[in-house]
Amino acid sequence: MSFCVQTLTPRDFPPHTAAAEAAAAAAVCAGLQMESADGQRGRDTSQRRSPLDLIMNQIRRKRTAADRKPSVLSCTSDRGGIPEDTEDREGRGEGPAVADSVQTERDLAWGRVCVFLHQLGKTADHRSLKLAHCDLTATDLLELATLLCCLPQLEEMDLSWNELIGGSLPSLTTHIQHVGRIRTLKLCSCRLNADDITALGEALECVPFLEMLDLSWNVGVGGGALRGLLDKLHPQLRELHLVACQLISTDAAILGAAVSALPRLCVLDVSCNPLLAEESNEEASGGIRRLALSLSHIASLATLRLQACGLTSHSLDALGGLFRCLPAMRELDLSCNKGLSGGLSHLTSHLSHLTHLESLDLHLCCLTHSDLESLVQVLPSLPELTDADLSANREVGAMVHSLVSTLPLPQMRHLPLSACSLTQESFTALALAVPFLKSVDVSWCKVVGGRLALLLDALQPSVIRELRLSSCQLTTDDLRHLALVCKRGCLSSLRLLDLSYNSRVGDEGWAGLFGAGGGLGSLEEVDVSLRPASSAPATAWMPSLLAALPNLPALARLAMQRWTLTSQARDRLGHALKKRHVQLEWDPPTKDATSSYSPANQDRAEELHSEE
Repeated sequence: MSFCVQTLTPRDFPPHTAAAEAAAAAAVCAGLQMESADGQRGRDTSQRRSPLDLIMNQIRRKRTAADRKPSVLSCTSDRGGIPEDTEDREGRGEGPAVADSVQTERDLAWGRVCVFLHQLGKTADHRSLKLAHCDLTATDLLELATLLCCLPQLEEMDLSWNELIGGSLPSLTTHIQHVGRIRTLKLCSCRLNADDITALGEALECVPFLEMLDLSWNVGVGGGALRGLLDKLHPQLRELHLVACQLISTDAAILGAAVSALPRLCVLDVSCNPLLAEESNEEASGGIRRLALSLSHIASLATLRLQACGLTSHSLDALGGLFRCLPAMRELDLSCNKGLSGGLSHLTSHLSHLTHLESLDLHLCCLTHSDLESLVQVLPSLPELTDADLSANREVGAMVHSLVSTLPLPQMRHLPLSACSLTQESFTALALAVPFLKSVDVSWCKVVGGRLALLLDALQPSVIRELRLSSCQLTTDDLRHLALVCKRGCLSSLRLLDLSYNSRVGDEGWAGLFGAGGGLGSLEEVDVSLRPASSAPATAWMPSLLAALPNLPALARLAMQRWTLTSQARDRLGHALKKRHVQLEWDPPTKDATSSYSPANQDRAEELHSEE
């Protein structure tokens, strides 16, 4: 067995660089073990580095992609690049000196991996390579490719949201055989083109253990490019994500042919592909039907997401027939398909076969009264349902009582009803379900204003986690009651509180809320922003907020856009939150910010942005 080790020339490194590089690699490896895995993304020039790190960075960066030669990192054996075990070498009579040399080579290679990741603000891990949002370039991708042989135990690779690597993926896939144990591969939003997809398909033959593939937000995937990829997938694949890939009806047919060879597929997400179910011609109409027919043979399918895929009532005929063949289905997302309006009965007659369904998402589907009536009839046959999202369907407001009476309330956890035109009667009916819910969302429902006490008194302190009350026309009295509920400890488990777009609340209401003591000790996110066309001074209640911060140890995000403050108050709040590493969302100060508030303008903004 032989190893190909390149001899570095003076052109590549200055004198004594090899020794310095080995020392630097060892130092970086030792230092990285003390760092957090969530370091700064990208090449942050403000990050403090030792002089030795800066020298190593210059050495690594001075060579262009054309000048790069295979170095000690790419030294591979005849068996695929994984160094032989030291004991095997000694068993064949090779001396300790050879074993020490191999170990030194391994340490040097791993050190170079650490150096590369450290410059991206990441910590090295033998099993996980997470480089999302790192502004990787084609040159970085080429260098990363030479490091794969040093990561034979790698199981997860995430290069998502690096748009500059689009068109360069073949430089990585030609080395992917070195990470044959990889199980998760994410390449979201990388501007992949058809050549990238073809190269990836050829490389997938070398990763037989792949279980999850995510190519979402790559528009180059659609239009037939999938053909060179999907037929290369191994039967072990369990998750396939193709969100917003501009898939068309012919892609649906290609996808259908491919998934029939994936017996272990559990999750299929093709959301945000509005042309997927297009029915402009006979061939297109058969795409979604072919996909549905193929899915009916995958008994393991548990999650099917078809959000915003252009589904119509005719599509539901095809989908409904496969439900009797999917006993493991637990999540079904058909949201944002307005073409379903008036045709939901084609689906609901088959929903009763999904006896293990836990989540049903039908928000923003323009459901009619007849749609909701057919849904109410099938709900009793879904005993394991815990999440039902019917928000942004106006007709739901008149059907809340019927929904609540048929849902399995003791196990319900999420029932969003935002923008559902709730009436006083339906709001009262909702209070019956509130004690069981982890998340309550009645945003954009004006009937809540002045009646919030009815909702708050029904909450269970050990259950509620999220409370969304955006644009509900809340009053000062509503927030006073909210403050009393906090003081009683009824919101001690609350993690998210959204009170945005409620400009009718007076200063006393905001001050009372933040003066509620430690009743919001678990709160992580709070939003009190005003509407985009509004503004108001926060000077009166800012002292209460500053005094409340020590009682909010879990706070990670505070949004208060369109509130104006004096420069002194802004500095105090900014300094207090910066020390806590709290994300603060507010508008930059303007010259006349403190004098731009007008009650008349505030009311006019409420009318212009009203959704009711």
